[in-house]
Amino acid sequence: MLSITVALVIADPSYGAPELTPHTAEYEVSMSVMSGVLSTELRKIPNGYVAHHIVKPSGLSRMITGGTIDVTSEFQKGTDGVKPIRFQATDTIRGAPDVDLTFDWSTNLVKGTVGEESVELQLDGIAHDSVSIQYELMHDLLTGDTNGQYTLFDLDQLKIANVLSTGEKLLKARAGTFTAVGIRHQKEGSLRTTTLWCVEELGYLPVVIEQHRKGKLTFRASLVKYTPTQKE
Repeated sequence: MLSITVALVIADPSYGAPELTPHTAEYEVSMSVMSGVLSTELRKIPNGYVAHHIVKPSGLSRMITGGTIDVTSEFQKGTDGVKPIRFQATDTIRGAPDVDLTFDWSTNLVKGTVGEESVELQLDGIAHDSVSIQYELMHDLLTGDTNGQYTLFDLDQLKIANVLSTGEKLLKARAGTFTAVGIRHQKEGSLRTTTLWCVEELGYLPVVIEQHRKGKLTFRASLVKYTPTQKE
C-alpha cells in the first residue's frame, strides 16, 4: 500500500494538495447604478475547473436595465496554483466590450478578442483573468502561500496587481456571521481596489466582495447562501 501511495505522489504532483470545493453561491449585490443578485458556480471538470459568475438586476433595478454581467473562466489547478485556460465575458449592464480569451501555456501566449479588436500577448509566468484571480487567492489561502504580486489581464494588456492582507474582521451576511480575512488587490495605475473577505471554514470562499474607486464604494456583494456540490 505504501508503494502505491508513493507512486501516486510521483505520478501526480497535485496529489495531497488542498482542493478547491465545487459549489454554488448566491450574493445580494449593490452597485453604483443598480442592485441585483450575483450567482456563482464552481464545477470540477476532468482537467480542472469551470467558474461561472452572473449578475442580474433585481427589484426596481430591472426597470433601469435588463442587462446582465455574465463571465466564465476555465482553469487548471496544480501545486503551483491556478492557470486560466479560457475566459469569456459579456456585460450588457455597463456596456463593456465582449471578451473571449484563450491562454496557451505551451506557447505562453494569450489570444482572443476584446470587442472587435484581436488580442495576442506574450505571457511571462502565470497571468489571471478577473475571475480566476479569485480562485488563485482562495487556493493560496488554502496552502498558506499568498504572494504580494500577481499578473492580471486588463483589456488588451497585462498589469501587475499588488495584493495585501487587511486582517481579520467579523462580518454579518444573510448566510450567517463569519470571521473573515480580507485580501485586497489593485492593479498598478488603477484607481480601483477589490477586497475579498474570505472565510476559512468555507474553503476561503469570499462572503463579501467590495470594490472601491478613489475610496468610494462602487460594488458590494454579500453572501446569501452557499452550497457545496459533488465533484464530477
